[in-house]
Amino acid sequence: MNSRTDFARKREALYEKINEAAIAEFAEHGLRGTTTQAIADRAGLTKTKLHYHISGKEELYQDVIERIIGIWADLFDGSAANRDPETVLRDYILRKVRFSLDHPDKVKLFANEVMRDAGMLQDHWLRSREDVRRSSSLIESWVVEGLIRPVEPILLLFHIWAMTEYYAVMGKQVRFFLELDGTDTLGAEYIASEIADLVLNGLLVADIQRSAGARDQ
Repeated sequence: MNSRTDFARKREALYEKINEAAIAEFAEHGLRGTTTQAIADRAGLTKTKLHYHISGKEELYQDVIERIIGIWADLFDGSAANRDPETVLRDYILRKVRFSLDHPDKVKLFANEVMRDAGMLQDHWLRSREDVRRSSSLIESWVVEGLIRPVEPILLLFHIWAMTEYYAVMGKQVRFFLELDGTDTLGAEYIASEIADLVLNGLLVADIQRSAGARDQ
């Protein structure tokens, strides 16, 4: 490995460290309540060194938001759009649950920004809306093909987001009611399976339901 490549990798690793520290601070305090000193302290850097890599917290916040929106799109696109609804939706829901459990600060940061009036999202939401429309088109094609009952695609996505992101945004409540301590882990596969069963049972077309009922008799 030459010195230039080694330097680039170290710089990238350091920026990721800064990024993760910023996400944690933004998720807890929001943009207004976060200081670059707090980000530097969490990243284990001096404030001077932090500002060598970023121009300010606003730019860093925008970068974090852009990354999260990109992740949302990738989670659905990675669920193999050429497969049947059950396979795609089960895979998508599992991806969303895993992300919520593994990266709760990213989910909370985004949710908090929306609840604060989404002022910092305006430059990013056009791209996000296009991503959602692409996902909606796939769902509409399932309706046309009779694979699922008629449904409003965007509302279906909203319902999936609400159920999967709950485990990040309301994580403390989840742990309290399930009587979990700090060392206990939640089972992503089990949670995703429960959510997917609810969603897919609600999407069954009438003919499929009648057929299933006939087989059970």
